[in-house]
Order: sequence, then C-alpha cells, then structure tokens
Amino acid sequence: MTTHPWTILVPTLLAVALSACGERAAVDPQKQAGSDPVLPAAQNFLVPPMQVPDGVGWQGNARPTVAAGLKIEKIADNLQHPRQLLTLPNGDVLVVESNGPGQEPVTTPKQLVAGLVKSRSGKGGKGGNRITLLRKDAASGKWVQHVFLERLHSPFGVQLIGDTLYVADTGRVMKYPYTAGALRIDDPGTELADLPDTINHHWTKSLLASRDGKKLYVGVGSNSN
Repeated sequence: MTTHPWTILVPTLLAVALSACGERAAVDPQKQAGSDPVLPAAQNFLVPPMQVPDGVGWQGNARPTVAAGLKIEKIADNLQHPRQLLTLPNGDVLVVESNGPGQEPVTTPKQLVAGLVKSRSGKGGKGGNRITLLRKDAASGKWVQHVFLERLHSPFGVQLIGDTLYVADTGRVMKYPYTAGALRIDDPGTELADLPDTINHHWTKSLLASRDGKKLYVGVGSNSN
C-alpha cells in the first residue's frame, strides 16, 4: 500500500499547531509599549506560536470584570455568531448573526490549520444568517429576543435610513421597508447593488450611512484578509 505524503504531513502540522497554541509570550507585554519598547527578535516558524482562547460563553452567574462605575449584564444568549449591533431610534437593538459562507474548498495545510484554530476559539460552524431584534420589556425589565429578518446570506453590515433598512450580505446590498416598532420584516427585500463575493474575497461587507442619510458607504475587505 502506498502512503500519500498528506497522511503524514497533515497530522504533523496539526500537532505543531496545537502545541503552538499553548505557548506564552517570552516578553512582558507591558514592556512592549512606549518610546523604547522591548521587542522580540524576528524568528521564522513552520507554524507561528499562537495563544488561542477556548470559545466559551458566560458560565452560570459569572460575569466579566468591568471598571468601577460601569455595569455589565447579559441581554441575549443562544445567538449564532453575533457580528454587528445597531440600536434603533426606539431603543430596540438589532443583532446580525452570521459567519462566512464556507464556499472555499480546503486544499492546503494552511487552510486546515486555520479551520482548527477557528473551531477551538469558537469561530467555526455556521452562522445564523439572520438578524435578531432585542427589546426590553417595560414590565419585567428583561430583554426579549425576536427573529427580525431571515433568508440572508452571510450578512454583516446593517444601517437604518428613514424607513428603509439596508443589509450587506456577502455578495449584495439589500434594502427592506421598516416600520418603527416592528418585531419582524417578512418583505423579501430589493437588491440595491452587487458586491464581490467569489473565492479569495473577504466575506464581511460593512455599511455606514452618511449623517445626512444621502449616501451609503460599503466596506469590502481585502482579498488577503
């Protein structure tokens, strides 16, 4: 039986990647800033050392520690890769749930290792491909989740101009009619513009409206990102 080189190379790279993820920085981060920082010497690695945190949510009543005078609370959970937030004029909060479309085939060891790192950090898997609306209930003071907009394709940017909601999918900008206070949009929407979304294009497309609401800027990531 002939052994393909990949059957040896891939497990080796995975082992190296996992060991690299656990390495600690050799230089105190506090000494790496200022007018005369201490920087480590340049080195070459087959797989560079990486510190990848485990992607876990808040456990039980645990909360991140914030500075004095600040408050932190959980207002939503069970979201599928929340990416962007937009606060609407009435206080509702839109949450874009999304991840990459996963169209690019895995053909290199680099892609395989990158996928492993993403999975460990909680960035792997499919996104929600939807927008969730959060509204605070006046009586209970609790935030309630509503599925606001579905049938999206790796959405990222979202902006509201007047009574029109703009959403940037990975390959297009869509617009939807919005009614203040609505809990859901069922309108199929109208395509406003095409965006580059072929393999090797970064999938996230951000949106920013001008202050006068007359222009909509679209951010397209670089191919190498």
